[in-house]
Amino acid sequence: MIEEPAPRALVFDWDNTLVDSWEVIHVANSRTFEAMGLKPWTFEETRQNVAKSLREAFPDLFGDRWEEARDFFYATYDEIHLDYIRPLPGAGEALERFAELGLPLSVVSNKTASYLRKEVEALGWKEHFVRVHGAGDFERDKPDPMVVHAALGGNLADRGVWFIGDNAIDMECGYRSGCTAVLMHGVSLPSDKERQWTPHLRYADFADLAAAVHALVAKGTVSSG
Repeated sequence: MIEEPAPRALVFDWDNTLVDSWEVIHVANSRTFEAMGLKPWTFEETRQNVAKSLREAFPDLFGDRWEEARDFFYATYDEIHLDYIRPLPGAGEALERFAELGLPLSVVSNKTASYLRKEVEALGWKEHFVRVHGAGDFERDKPDPMVVHAALGGNLADRGVWFIGDNAIDMECGYRSGCTAVLMHGVSLPSDKERQWTPHLRYADFADLAAAVHALVAKGTVSSG
């Protein structure tokens, strides 16, 4: 067994870590693909393929027309996103428990920053977070370590900072920034990513995560392996 340090700060991914946003992402993507004359992904393909920020993913998808596709996607997303976004079960309650423990909470997402902050505010969660950073806030996006360091007020991360997410790019970001990488919701990573970015900790849901954090903050360490 490995003893992981108790967290002194928690950094969260946003989409499908704290909120269920697959439906809105899928709808906006599908409309964009159709507008560009391409066959839309299935819902499952959307879940498998969406991880990078738009400015990194769209040039590969749409070539020379990527900026046109970007503008269409943004217009569509802006129109519908607040109607679709929903907290994942237990997320709000867990954030309240973490705040009561005095843990600084931040968000680092590859969602466009302006949309991200609108969603945080719409859910009434703004007071929980010391910083909320999305794509476009800096010259590079997740998994670059700079975004995590920014979320920590310019300080370097260590294993006392937990990076909590739902996919391989989150685990990569955790590793590259020196955090404890925490995988949520019983997600299974692709085998190659699992070998490269093996999560340090895994939790099935927010009830499990909140209970573990509460216990280990008092104890000082948590076992993994």
